[in-house]
Amino acid sequence: MDVSKFTPKQLNTLRRVFHAMNPFMVFMLKIGLGWTMNIMPSVSGRIMVIKHRGRKSGKEYLTPVNYAVVDGEIYCTAGFGSISDWYKNIMANPEIEIWLPEGKRKARAEDVSDSSRRVFLMRQVIIGSGFAGPLFGVNQKKLNDQQLDAVSKEYRLVHFIMEPIEK
Repeated sequence: MDVSKFTPKQLNTLRRVFHAMNPFMVFMLKIGLGWTMNIMPSVSGRIMVIKHRGRKSGKEYLTPVNYAVVDGEIYCTAGFGSISDWYKNIMANPEIEIWLPEGKRKARAEDVSDSSRRVFLMRQVIIGSGFAGPLFGVNQKKLNDQQLDAVSKEYRLVHFIMEPIEK
């Protein structure tokens, strides 16, 4: 399925389907079984949870996302672009907490979509997304850098600056 040809209504339905799966992924991380979702990253992707505050409500939210670790740094992408509520929230309130399979860490989110390394980093995150990349019409194995740049133009690339681990 190549969602790049979906209508806006179909994309909205897909967003709702992904949103409906979020509670299960959060539950798995809460009970310490997050590692099971990351056991086959080439299939299910690498999944972490972002704990963030609503930009209007101040309410706390938990949002699972795919991610990649590149040179010891963590990156994710908002595949639905800047319309994603979680993306808007972390841009308004960048002090967040991320839940990785190995534990929780405080971090600060920053948009690096204009980085000179964007295409390389985007490719790494899409590889880390397992089935979701090809589902969205972004097959990192078949696209060259120019093609990847074109199909991911609207995606937002987020870097998480981790706070040091307290000893």
